[in-house]
Amino acid sequence: MERYPDESSARKYFEHLRWGDKITCPHCESSKKIYSFNDGKLYKCSECKKQFTVRVGTFLEQSAIPLRKWLFAFYITINHKKGISSIQLSKDLGVTQKSAWFMLHRIRKFTENKDIKLSGIVEADESYFGGKDANKHEHKRGKKPKIMVIGAVERGGNVITQVGDKDKTNPPFIFVLKNVEKGSKLMTDESHNYKLLKTTYNHQTVHHTSKEYVRGEVHIQTLEGYWSHVKRGINGVQHHVSPKHLERYLFEYDYRWNTRTLTDMQRFELVMANMKGRLTYSDLIGKE
Repeated sequence: MERYPDESSARKYFEHLRWGDKITCPHCESSKKIYSFNDGKLYKCSECKKQFTVRVGTFLEQSAIPLRKWLFAFYITINHKKGISSIQLSKDLGVTQKSAWFMLHRIRKFTENKDIKLSGIVEADESYFGGKDANKHEHKRGKKPKIMVIGAVERGGNVITQVGDKDKTNPPFIFVLKNVEKGSKLMTDESHNYKLLKTTYNHQTVHHTSKEYVRGEVHIQTLEGYWSHVKRGINGVQHHVSPKHLERYLFEYDYRWNTRTLTDMQRFELVMANMKGRLTYSDLIGKE
């Protein structure tokens, strides 16, 4: 907040992140001749004759929330170890809880990293998210099964998670094939989900049913620790996460884990560099 004390300084920061030293029209991608209006916010392209601001074509488009509040929201969301609730963010920013909730989901969407590939020693496992039936109201018990989440973590490296498909078209072994380099050392439990991977990976298993949890380097303790961290965060901060939105919460937790060696400002600037694209409110609340 000290670095960007007003809206003008926040806007200049966004413009630097997006365009560097040369403003580019988001409509036609031309940078030949860009006219600036006196207010310092609005630009016009000499090629396509269209007007634009730094928000156009980014996650900020059509948002009435000041850029300075967006900067603050990004910074505290990705640097809080377990995230922040929409209620708390609304108090910090002075916006409604509904606006804060929408902001958080926009931010989470842009923490997704689709380019990660794991190698070396990799642990894979599934975990299930959802409340215990014993803790639910009687009329809700047994109606909503827990949601399976598949994950893999490279020891000393990155983690990747994914909500399991309801139609079973993307089982855990397909997830591993997509995200783990062939020939890697793969550590799992004795689940039948990974039996088809023995010819593709150096596959080792621990037998939890026999109360075997560690055998030399063979274990999945790293991933189990990660599952515990995510669940403590969700239970303690968000309290309840809809299955429809669970994937974006996982993006957020994965991002913080994968950038754990960075400083707060480095983590902030890395995600801020990914500005293109949008998540509209109608898409967010629409039916699956």
